[in-house]
Amino acid sequence: MKFISTSNLSRSQKEQIYHLWNAEYPQDISYHTLIDFDRYLNSLVEKSHVLLLDEMGQIVGWYVDFIRENEKWFAMVLNVNFQGDGWGREFLKLAKEKENNLNAWVIDHDKGIKLNGKPYKSPVDFYLNNGFHFMSGTRLELHNISAVKMNWSK
Repeated sequence: MKFISTSNLSRSQKEQIYHLWNAEYPQDISYHTLIDFDRYLNSLVEKSHVLLLDEMGQIVGWYVDFIRENEKWFAMVLNVNFQGDGWGREFLKLAKEKENNLNAWVIDHDKGIKLNGKPYKSPVDFYLNNGFHFMSGTRLELHNISAVKMNWSK
């Protein structure tokens, strides 16, 4: 397993991350096409990616940070087969080494269903255990997602 950092993703990397996103996040926030996912990526400002590659060189984890409304935000997804092994903590450790403040929208309920029909487990406890806290009263409520803003600062 190894981490690699990049500011630009290849087409193959985008395809792998697109499939990872759609496999691990609730179906309500999945992307219907790679073109839609690419639009999302292109909308991110000052982005920086970290990829976790398995022994075959396949992407099993992805972290991206970016600027939104003058704050540092991030998104992270990890293949379910690699969750619970410390890889998510390693992603956050790398992020915390280069940033003083991080924000994320985190789904704080277990109502979501993945595209494979399995339930989505909220990562709130993971973030709380890694030094993040809730930003009181700051929620994202859209037709396809309900999430709470979480923050970490040095």
